[in-house]
Amino acid sequence: MHLVFDSLTGNVRRLAHRIAARAAGMDVQDVRSGWIGDPFLLLTYTFHRGDVPESTRAFLRGAGRGLRGVVASGSYHWGTNFARAADVIAAEHAVPIIAKVNKGGTDADVALILAWLASATAPNPTNLQTVTFTGGTHGTLD
Repeated sequence: MHLVFDSLTGNVRRLAHRIAARAAGMDVQDVRSGWIGDPFLLLTYTFHRGDVPESTRAFLRGAGRGLRGVVASGSYHWGTNFARAADVIAAEHAVPIIAKVNKGGTDADVALILAWLASATAPNPTNLQTVTFTGGTHGTLD
């Protein structure tokens, strides 16, 4: 499983590298640097009032077949549009939302994502379409 991220401010990039540091052998790639292979977990941000970044959309147009789950970052001050990119991508690609994180996420968010990755990469993974991790304590690292 690969981690693929799209980051505007650096929050999502830092989150992807925190996850990779705790998951031995996990490749990390920016959506702008090309394709490294299937399958992958996408970590992206939410732009403006709930939009999926165009750079994320462009990447998924070419590599969407390998998408297994999505994590989106946002800011709580957007209310119902908080991390809405996850909702949009999950609906368009029929994959689970693994987490919605506030800005760069918390240690609890990292643990939750790592738990999903462990399940998804197990020899006999659970039905990933129905496994959705939500909740946890959210905070900011900024």
